[in-house]
Amino acid sequence: MKFEEYLASLQSKTVAVIGIGVSNRPLIELLLSRGVAVTACDKKDRAALGALAEELEGKGCRLRLGPDYLKGLTEDVIFRTPGMRPDLPELTAAVERGSVLTSEMEVFVSVCPCPIIAVTGSDGKTTTTTIIAELLRAAGRTVHLGGNIGHPLLAETGGMAAEDLAVLELSSFQLMTMTQSPHIAVVTNLAPNHLDVHKNYAEYISAKENIFTHQTADDIAVFNADNEVTCSFIGRERGTLRTFSRREPVERGTYLAPGASGGQAIWAANGAGRRMVLPLAGIKLPGIHNVENYMAAIAAVDGLVPDEIIRDFARGFGGVEHRIELVRELNGVRYYNDSIASSPSRTIAGLYSFPEPVILIAGGKDKGISYDSLGPVINEHVKLLILCGATAGVIRASVEAAENYSGLEIMDVEDYQKAVSLARSRAERGDVVILSPASTSFDRFSNFMERGKVFKEIVNRLK
Repeated sequence: MKFEEYLASLQSKTVAVIGIGVSNRPLIELLLSRGVAVTACDKKDRAALGALAEELEGKGCRLRLGPDYLKGLTEDVIFRTPGMRPDLPELTAAVERGSVLTSEMEVFVSVCPCPIIAVTGSDGKTTTTTIIAELLRAAGRTVHLGGNIGHPLLAETGGMAAEDLAVLELSSFQLMTMTQSPHIAVVTNLAPNHLDVHKNYAEYISAKENIFTHQTADDIAVFNADNEVTCSFIGRERGTLRTFSRREPVERGTYLAPGASGGQAIWAANGAGRRMVLPLAGIKLPGIHNVENYMAAIAAVDGLVPDEIIRDFARGFGGVEHRIELVRELNGVRYYNDSIASSPSRTIAGLYSFPEPVILIAGGKDKGISYDSLGPVINEHVKLLILCGATAGVIRASVEAAENYSGLEIMDVEDYQKAVSLARSRAERGDVVILSPASTSFDRFSNFMERGKVFKEIVNRLK
């Protein structure tokens, strides 16, 4: 169904939109502008919404607010917010009564007029998505970037052309009930994550699989051949398979091998031949995990972006905010913001990015995953561990329980102001100070962006 046809089909129906946050605001505005009967539901009360409540009501929107915002859902179509489980009792009851449960992203994928390239994974998906989008733009394509990155795209669908490309980052929550897959699907890696929301690891993996299970023979799937879970997907793809690997050459996709003038390089293979695409020395972003991000991105855009454009881009691309982002260098010490690191695997990748001595600031809210793998890596790479947040205790325990623990100094602080002050007092020229929490931000901040911004402001105020 096309975009305009879908909107027309809603004009005779009632619609509930759950969540009046930034991601759903454009959807609500779009539906109201087309004369759709919309009820916006949010657990915030009227006082918390402030002027927005009157603004929405002035446009004809009904509001259902407060603790009972999910009770009595009888609307024909219900748009759930991405982080909400689709099997909540209130949603299940509504579906049993005949409501159609969907989401902004599910509808966008079904009505998008141009090919979609989508990326998912436990780590690296934002950087990989950004690299793909920017490479395509550098090659002269019109790109619409959205999903779990950028902004919601459904409201902009009417302005998209068939020759454009939509590039999406998709979370497990967005994929849980997805019944369509993109033209090019990329899975960067998988490790236990979001187990505070998902029932178990198997459900998390199952959600991620939806990015490729609905593809056709005309589509492309890109899998990480070095990751145990994503490697298990190989053979289940319905279209063309491309893989990427740091360990060995692949038949189709990208891999690491010696370059033409020494050093390692990313090579591309298409079944008929292979060519060197990008020397690792030409990648500005630090860390082997970013090499993997480039391999995934290059595998996705092979045939769409010339190699020279890839090389030019890699020389200048400094990364995405909050992802091993260099904040400043002061007195020979570099300060990095890696607030996106909301899991142990992300922090591990960040620590492996630096050969220099590291002062690590970590801790936040637990999301139900194991920290056992983090302790040994901290002992190997960190000279001082500064803990701040609800997971301070479990991170400390993982460090002290590791076989290579030899008395690493661990200090607990109350907040980031004290953490940065302590790090500065102990750092020596040549050291790296990095905020890489290995935990979510929800113990003290609304999201990882706010957390990273606070850290950067403190660092930038240092005299």
